[in-house]
Amino acid sequence: MNALTRYLENIEGLLKKLHSNTGSLESAAKLIARAISHNGLIHVFGTGHSHMLAEEMFYRAGGLAAVNPILEEDLMLHISASRSTELERRADLAALILNKQTLGTHDIFIIISNSGGNSLIEEMARTVRDKNIPVIAITSVAHATSAQARTNGTKLHELADIVLDNLGEVGDASVRFTGSDIATGPTSTVIGATILNAITSRVVEILLEQGIEPEVFSSSNTQLGDSKNRELLARLEDRVKNL
Repeated sequence: MNALTRYLENIEGLLKKLHSNTGSLESAAKLIARAISHNGLIHVFGTGHSHMLAEEMFYRAGGLAAVNPILEEDLMLHISASRSTELERRADLAALILNKQTLGTHDIFIIISNSGGNSLIEEMARTVRDKNIPVIAITSVAHATSAQARTNGTKLHELADIVLDNLGEVGDASVRFTGSDIATGPTSTVIGATILNAITSRVVEILLEQGIEPEVFSSSNTQLGDSKNRELLARLEDRVKNL
């Protein structure tokens, strides 16, 4: 079996395991549905590659409209990838980042970190919880609890109200080769995106069951997409700055 097939089978295996975690996914969906029903926002934050999952949930066809991605360029990869690694280890940046946001009493915070161990992520989770805003974590519990993890302090999964385990192995890369130390085939982005989109679908279902028509973006590449989305933008652009 070659590496291509092994990677695909790794992903298939993790997706099957997600079915055993539907309890935590359901809890997260109910929490988010309640927030939206009270006009709350869903704030999403991650550093490094995890920022892609904040974008995954934001402004896309079939995505919830009430999503505020916290996208700090210095913590992403397109300016300086190595610098972003340095900055995600600075706890003092949490207050600076959060001070730019308007957090409401009915809001929810989703924090994504595969390792769950960087100082900024830890401080972000602590600060948000101190504001009585629920925290949902997407993380690898296996990595966070491993002796091989770089940091040994409090981890994201220990601070979150709901933990969504991406089921990834230590170091994220899942494909190894005989006679080499190289590992490739990371899984956190694929599984993280699956988790978010599964929850989004369930949130919409819950709200419809409650008689609430949720605000969901349409594809702008369909004939009615622009007109539908224009209405959402008008209602949300004062609350979600990236719109």
